[in-house]
Amino acid sequence: MFFRLLRESFLFAVSSVTSNKLRTFLSLFGITIGIFCIISVFTALDWMEKSIRDSINSMGDNVVYVQKFPWSFDPNLAWWDIIKWPAVSLTDYQAVKSRSTKTEAICFGAFQPRQIKYKSNVATDAITGAVTDNLEKVVTFEIEKGRYFSPNEYLSGNNVAVLGAEIAEELFEEVNPVGKEVTIGGFKTRVIGVLKREGQGGISLSNVDQLTIVPLNFGRSFINLRNRFIEAQLIIKAKEGVSVQELTDEATMVLRAARRLKPGETENFSVNRASVLSQGFDAVFKGINLAGWVIGGFAILVGGFGIANIMFVSVRERTHIIGIQKALGAKKFFILSQFLTESVLLSIVGGLVGLIMIFIGTLVVNYLYELNMHLTLGNIILALFISGTIGVVAGYAPAYAAAKMNPVDAIGFSF
Repeated sequence: MFFRLLRESFLFAVSSVTSNKLRTFLSLFGITIGIFCIISVFTALDWMEKSIRDSINSMGDNVVYVQKFPWSFDPNLAWWDIIKWPAVSLTDYQAVKSRSTKTEAICFGAFQPRQIKYKSNVATDAITGAVTDNLEKVVTFEIEKGRYFSPNEYLSGNNVAVLGAEIAEELFEEVNPVGKEVTIGGFKTRVIGVLKREGQGGISLSNVDQLTIVPLNFGRSFINLRNRFIEAQLIIKAKEGVSVQELTDEATMVLRAARRLKPGETENFSVNRASVLSQGFDAVFKGINLAGWVIGGFAILVGGFGIANIMFVSVRERTHIIGIQKALGAKKFFILSQFLTESVLLSIVGGLVGLIMIFIGTLVVNYLYELNMHLTLGNIILALFISGTIGVVAGYAPAYAAAKMNPVDAIGFSF
C-alpha cells in the first residue's frame, strides 16, 4: 500500500512538473546554481588537493631537504636573521655523506635562472640545476625521451643536460631535442634527455617542467657555488627501517658539528620534510572547503525559498483538486507525499542539471589546459543528497498546508 501511494505521488509530481515547464524551470534554476557553486568549488578543491599531495608524496616520506629557508613558520626565527645564514654548500654535502650512518643516498643541488638558447629560440624562464650523482635515487621523476646522466658524465663534468618538458617545447617545438646542442651560460651543451611533463596548469612544488639539470662539475662553470644567496639544497634519503625523524636528528647533529655551532646556539640551516608541507596545506584545504559551503550555501538558500514559493503557488492552483481527492477518501499522507515528491523531484532535477554543467566544464578545462580534473562519485552523491534535503525542507510547509485542508473548503475555493 505504501509503495502504491508513493508511486501515485510520483506520477502526480511528474505530471505537474511537465505541465508547467516555465514554473519548473524557474523552480530548479536556483538549485542548479547552488549545486553548481558548491560542487564546482569541491571539484576544484579535490583536484588541487590531489595535485599538491601527489607532488608532496613524490618528494618522499623518507626524505629530508636541507636548505637555507624553512618551509614552516617559526615564531622564534626572524626573517632578517635567516637571510644572514650561509647557503647550503658542498662542505655540508661532504660532511653528511661521510659521517651519516642513517643515509641511503644524498644529493647536492644548486639552482639558478639561466637563459637557454637553441638557434634563434630562447627560453628565459629556465631554472638550471647543477646536481651531484644520486638525484634519481632521492627524487621521483621520469625520462620521456633519451636518458639520464651516466656516472662518467657526473665525474668528468661533461657538457650534457636533461631538459624539462616546457623548456624542450619552447626551444625545439616539434623537433626531438635529444642529441641537439643548446647554449647554457655561454657553454655549448648536448641534450641527452627530456623529463616527462607533469602537466600544464597543474600544481607542482618542484616546477620540473621548467627545470634543466646538468652535472655539478659542469654547472659550477657558470654557477657561483660560493654565492651566499644561491639557492642550494641537500636531498637526503633514509635507509630502510630508519624513520624520517631519526634522519632529521642525525642530519641536524652532523651539520651543527660541520658548521661549528656551539651548544644552545640556534641552527643556521633548515631541515625540511614533506610532512610539514602536508600539515600546512590541511588548514588551507579546510578554509577553501568552508568557503565553498558559504558561497554555495547562499545560492542553495535562495533556491530553497524559490521552490517553497513555487510549491505554495502550486498548492493554491490545485486546491480544488486537493478537495476532490480528500472527498474521495485520500489520506493526509497521500496529499503530503504528493507535494513533497514534487518538491524533491524539482530539487533533484535542478541538482542533476548543475552536475551536468560541472561535468561539461571539467571537459572544457581539461581540453584547454591539460588538467586532470574530474567530477568524483563522492561529489555526485553529495550534490544529490543536498538537492533532496533542500527539496524536503522547502516543500514540507506547502505540502503540510495542502494535507490539512478541509475538503469542503477546498472544493468551495474553486467556485
